[in-house]
Amino acid sequence: MQLTFRSAKLNDLDRIMEIEQSGFSPEEAATRKAMKERIQVIPDSFIVATDPRSKLLGYVVGPVINERCLYDDLFKKTVLNPQTGGYQSILSLAVAPEYYRHGIAGKLLKKLSEEAKGHKRKGITLTCLEELIPFYEKNGYKIEGISSSQHAGETWYDMILDF
Repeated sequence: MQLTFRSAKLNDLDRIMEIEQSGFSPEEAATRKAMKERIQVIPDSFIVATDPRSKLLGYVVGPVINERCLYDDLFKKTVLNPQTGGYQSILSLAVAPEYYRHGIAGKLLKKLSEEAKGHKRKGITLTCLEELIPFYEKNGYKIEGISSSQHAGETWYDMILDF
């Protein structure tokens, strides 16, 4: 499947929220307000994948942080990314259910990695549920252990891709 990657725009918000809510529990999913803020504040690290007809199929988003691991305040407030350095985080990686198993999530991770390396980031950091560990390992991420995150009352695992 041919994909195009670009920064998210405000007119993508409805589709982004549809995908977000299909991929995460109500407790885990970002709010519309939080997602809108991410589009406005960190468009440089909010990448969407579209098909040849410009239909939005999935996205990856997260701020750049100084810490190696995510912390819960990241889900509440978004701040501008530094030009260089830090760790690229992932708060959401989601693909529309009808496009699962088309390799879109892996291609979004690859594109984010290219962008992060271009900005001299130290690596990419994320938390995930236990069942997603094999997917991220297949994409080069290493597990660092159980996260201190209490987001949505779940047990999260810290994963990192060092550059």
